[in-house]
Amino acid sequence: MLYDDFNVYPKSRPRAAKGGIKARSKRGAFVENWWSKRWIAVLESFNLGARLTRGRRYARQGQVLSIEVDCGKVTASVQGSRSRPYQVEIILKPFSKTEWKKVVSCLASQPVFMASLLAGEMPDDIEDIFEDAGLSLFPEEMIDLETDCSCPDWSNPCKHIAAVYYLLGEEFDRNPFLIFKLRGLDRDELMTMLDGAASPEDFLEDEWEMSMAAGCAGELVLPADPKVFWEGSQLSEDILKPDIASEAFSALLKQLGEFPFWQGEESLLAMLEPVYEGVSKTGVKLYTGEEGEE
Repeated sequence: MLYDDFNVYPKSRPRAAKGGIKARSKRGAFVENWWSKRWIAVLESFNLGARLTRGRRYARQGQVLSIEVDCGKVTASVQGSRSRPYQVEIILKPFSKTEWKKVVSCLASQPVFMASLLAGEMPDDIEDIFEDAGLSLFPEEMIDLETDCSCPDWSNPCKHIAAVYYLLGEEFDRNPFLIFKLRGLDRDELMTMLDGAASPEDFLEDEWEMSMAAGCAGELVLPADPKVFWEGSQLSEDILKPDIASEAFSALLKQLGEFPFWQGEESLLAMLEPVYEGVSKTGVKLYTGEEGEE
């Protein structure tokens, strides 16, 4: 293999990959939301030139065969020009438990932040919370990331890493909790820490009912006391009404987010939503004894 005058590894045609993860973006901008754009901006600041273009092409063609996101690390398999897929690794330094406790303490006092996250949105000013703790949620420069690929290209990041990076950005669009996981705390651990930080107390049942009803109607109405927000076990009898139950379960399904790196042509949530709607209505009727012989 010879290098050209600009020390760029010669172009090669990737082998066709079957069952790979195809980007939903077919052309134009790769991501939509500001937090995902922040992630992609770091990659694009590396001045990779044509590798970015080829990375986007790899992501859209489905050359990335698998991606696993762990606390602080991403591992992926990318089909390139050789028979054996290349192995990619991206490492972002996770925060310590002490650092996360500082962040969680601030988040627990701001229920609207977590309400936005559960709805699949990253609050515009959430970075302020991390800055107050002396941290940065997003990588700010190249030194913040460690990347590696088993391909022979001398450049790091290479097009294979770039493809994974773009697909991560697309996934962040749908599930902002993945950014937290890369920083060392997954969704379940975050919710557990928030529950402990809030130490919920007793509250008026009608306050919860009004919040639930407004939530089902698509309005964001939160209890005045942050401690009330974190207590999710005291549902009122209104949730046992079929229409409200259907809307509530649909909202809960959306909170779970899309299946990570879903490879189907149609959204998994779009396919499951009518199923959950029917099951929740039937379940409520069975529970209340309203279900007839049918």
